[in-house]
Amino acid sequence: MLKTGKFTCSERVKKSSDIQNLFKKGKKVSVQGAKLFFLPNNTELNRIAFTLSRGYGNAVERNRSKRLSREAFRYFKAFLNTGYDMVFLVYPGNDSFRTRCAQFRYLCQKAGIISV
Repeated sequence: MLKTGKFTCSERVKKSSDIQNLFKKGKKVSVQGAKLFFLPNNTELNRIAFTLSRGYGNAVERNRSKRLSREAFRYFKAFLNTGYDMVFLVYPGNDSFRTRCAQFRYLCQKAGIISV
């Protein structure tokens, strides 16, 4: 298995204004169960935020879904082109690591930000 390293604080989109900007001005690609909003950020880092649609289960389900999403990002971050801010939006449905990885990889390929 590929060694991926930690998901560091500098890799997160934290400000609400940055996230709102991604939703308003970012390019969007979608697949059943997930969407990816992305914009170039003119840095050497990729930054990402994970959000869930409204009404997404209880707290346990929401936290598990975010953990799976973060792990999928960690798994693929070595293959991503750098210099993007991203928001990964997930809808309720099949929550498994395999599904989440497939969604993330497909969305990144569709956006043209993965080099695999």
